[in-house]
Amino acid sequence: QVQLVESGGGLVQPGGSLRLSCAASGNIVAIIVMRWYRQAPGKRRELVAAITSTDFTNYADSVKGRFTISRDNAEKTAYLQMNSLKPEDTAVYYCNGHLVPYGGNDRDYWGQGTQVTVSS
Repeated sequence: QVQLVESGGGLVQPGGSLRLSCAASGNIVAIIVMRWYRQAPGKRRELVAAITSTDFTNYADSVKGRFTISRDNAEKTAYLQMNSLKPEDTAVYYCNGHLVPYGGNDRDYWGQGTQVTVSS
């Protein structure tokens, strides 16, 4: 079965860096797009970054110039490199993938989230 598992979250000081990973597993025919979302307490979930199968990327205005999304096709893993972190980046970060599973139709899959806390 298809699963997405995030890792790399933790506590970091303002101005620091963190790298999140999202590993996809299972019988996957194709990965159409991988996305990172985040949700802070009391806030709506927002799209942070996305990367397509052709490596086209898109970023939220709040993270442009600081975050970089990338992917490793062989490992079926997406990454989010976060630099110059700010307290307002504190949130649960979720990996989302629009995938084509073996024997099924394409749809979204979600990871369980990883906590990122930016604080001194």
